[in-house]
Amino acid sequence: MTVMLWGVPAEPPMAMVARALAARGADVVVVDPQALAGTTVDVELSGAGPGGHGGRLTGVMRTGERPVALDRVTAAYLRPVEPDVVPGLTPAEHSRARQVHDILLSFTEVADAMGGRRLANPLSAMASNTSKPYQAQIIARHGFYTPATLVSDDPDEILGFVDRHRGAVYKSTSGIRSVVTAFDPVRDTVRLERLRWCPVQFQERLGGPDVRVHVVGERTFAVLVDSAAVDYRYARLQVGADARLRPYELGDDIAERCVALAAGLGLPFAGVDLKLLPDGRVACFEVNPSPGFSWYETETGLPIAAAVADWLLAPAG
Repeated sequence: MTVMLWGVPAEPPMAMVARALAARGADVVVVDPQALAGTTVDVELSGAGPGGHGGRLTGVMRTGERPVALDRVTAAYLRPVEPDVVPGLTPAEHSRARQVHDILLSFTEVADAMGGRRLANPLSAMASNTSKPYQAQIIARHGFYTPATLVSDDPDEILGFVDRHRGAVYKSTSGIRSVVTAFDPVRDTVRLERLRWCPVQFQERLGGPDVRVHVVGERTFAVLVDSAAVDYRYARLQVGADARLRPYELGDDIAERCVALAAGLGLPFAGVDLKLLPDGRVACFEVNPSPGFSWYETETGLPIAAAVADWLLAPAG
């Protein structure tokens, strides 16, 4: 059986999972976005009922010189890159890469709907992160505290929110990465009129340490973050020193809630961002549907890549 890795081979998360699979003797096929224009894919779905159930998914993918029967692909780790952002493609290569990208995307979605394959993660499931306010509603249903939030383009409304919560942070409402920044009454008030062009998400500023939890199937790997930065990913920029990471022992209740939350979002592999509040509550900001876990593993030694490999190789339930 074959595991498909769809993403940039040199990117640390992809490379670490590839090494873990190789150490287990797995048969791996790598789909490199840079080489997608030279890849061919033929897919056939036969005998399927509503939603793809009960059918048979067959076909052949040829990447490089290697043909791979799609019915032998039992699992996939997905970190694809849109052809629009792949550098160096000619217009003809871009058109071909887009066609193959869309066929592979359809294959993974149908394979997930039919069951029998392990996908980390289906791109349709990853879509929950494109709207943080939407995802926050699902987070709250799993027993986590979610910070008071305002998405607005109205300067007066925003200033009232900041005043009520004695400060706030702001960030993107979408899945596009942004730097979480504390609202500065002097610097930022004069910039609020710019929001007429693009609403921004404001949240109450919460105290307490950050914890990143990587969920892999039913396993959890938690990391406690030591940093004074508002956004510890950019700690050197914000406070002049990198964040320090160390393994953290989650209580069973929180671990179970993280697993249930990831499962509820359809994400077998997820990065759950928590904050431990001084009053004992646990806040959850968001769930990353394609976590770049390499920094956390390198700094702490937690075997996240190995856990992903083991999950991919386990029989589909």
